[in-house]
Amino acid sequence: MTITKQVTFIAKENDIEKMKELLTAMAEASKSEDGCLFYHICQLKEEPKKFIVLESWRDEAALDGHKLSAHYAYYKSNFEPYCEQKFSDGLEVL
Repeated sequence: MTITKQVTFIAKENDIEKMKELLTAMAEASKSEDGCLFYHICQLKEEPKKFIVLESWRDEAALDGHKLSAHYAYYKSNFEPYCEQKFSDGLEVL
């Protein structure tokens, strides 16, 4: 079963560029993983602190593999200093 997620990040005011760099690096590395169907980062023009990550994986095993990758570990251990708020939603693609 395909898994699609939306994760929203609100960067701290002075850390917008750092958050953008971190998320962009994560997306680029993730796109080459087995089972990644798409991985996109969006930054809202009217709210530049707000980033939306849209990602889709072939199945739970592919997502689990992603969570074991070195770039995921790097992201997990480095995003908090730049992030004011983070929340995610599971999506069903119609």
